[in-house]
Amino acid sequence: MRTSGLIKTAGKSILRNRVRSLLTMLGIIIGVASVIVMVAIGEGAQRQIRQQIEAMGTNVLTIRSGAMQARGGIRMGPGGGRRTLTLDDVERLRGVPGIAAVSPVSRASGRVVAVGGNWQTTALGVTSDYLIVRDWELDDGVMFTDQDVRGAAKVAVIGKTVADELFPGQDPIGASIRIGAMPLRIIGLLRERGQNMGEDQDDIVLMPVTTVMQRMNGTRFVDQIMISAVSMDAINGVQAEAEEVLRASHRIRSGVESDFNIRNQSDMMERATETSRVMTMLLGAIAGISLIVGGIGIMNIMLVSVTERTREIGIRMAVGAREGDILMQFLIEAIVLSVAGGIIGAALSVALIWVMNEFVGLPSALVPATMLMSLAFSGVVGVFFGFYPARKAARLNPIQALRFE
Repeated sequence: MRTSGLIKTAGKSILRNRVRSLLTMLGIIIGVASVIVMVAIGEGAQRQIRQQIEAMGTNVLTIRSGAMQARGGIRMGPGGGRRTLTLDDVERLRGVPGIAAVSPVSRASGRVVAVGGNWQTTALGVTSDYLIVRDWELDDGVMFTDQDVRGAAKVAVIGKTVADELFPGQDPIGASIRIGAMPLRIIGLLRERGQNMGEDQDDIVLMPVTTVMQRMNGTRFVDQIMISAVSMDAINGVQAEAEEVLRASHRIRSGVESDFNIRNQSDMMERATETSRVMTMLLGAIAGISLIVGGIGIMNIMLVSVTERTREIGIRMAVGAREGDILMQFLIEAIVLSVAGGIIGAALSVALIWVMNEFVGLPSALVPATMLMSLAFSGVVGVFFGFYPARKAARLNPIQALRFE
């Protein structure tokens, strides 16, 4: 028989037992849909992580006190428990080639009090370069100047969340707030940025770094230094040069561990993406087990079908069907079942991904390559698990098959 004739015969056999055929395909349907959906969820998570890190700046370096552990954690360097970064370090770093902007960061927390209420938030002492490093813009007002930094001016630029909590429906520019006992005048409002890494970026108050250091923390050390390179290509050179400058500034001898660590946002993105990729592969592998289970189901049903159709097989052999014809008939039947289940599973996965994106809020990204691989694998499953029943049918003795009741 020709292949087209075998496919037609297989189709008729499948349609004769629609319910059983559908139940046989169910394992493949679930398997293919699970693989595609799991990979889509993983890909969506990877893209979200990349977008969140890119929002922080892919050409950004963050310098903190303490040495970096080999495992990726942080431990105290030769400086012990004390902070080692100063404003003098910031000024020395400004001369490093390839740096677009550099800003110290001094953290403080406290309750912000205004006439309309109060709000617990995070205050950051920075310079005007902080907006360049973070690629942030003002929605209203102005940023404090270098002169404000030198004079430790009592001015602040606030985020949208702080503005909404303290001045609902009002213009906060020019209003007064108080952090602790220190009064501040609002001179700027940051453009809304929303959530990133589970943190509300708009719940923030920016002040001149010297204001936080001198008036709130009482220290000459900063918590970290943020650097923005002119481009991604320049970031590795900037990192190496910045490390050399800081080691010289801190008088660290050759062979002695640095008392600071430099984090590269690009490295962070690679690590986060790799972790997400591993999780995606794990989820895909677990979902792939469903395909194996579906293949076993096809083999069981095909064995039952061979037993039920033993007399039919005997008649076909009696009228001239060869062993290869019988083998191909049942093998094609298994492949049709498997591929049909794969197509239905792929269609189901597309619908599920759309529902998750539109209604559940779970970011998912359909990967066409995964869909094609799943469909191809479903065909392989049909061949693999359909071969034994087909071989068993082809090797039946014609006489015994005709006598089978």
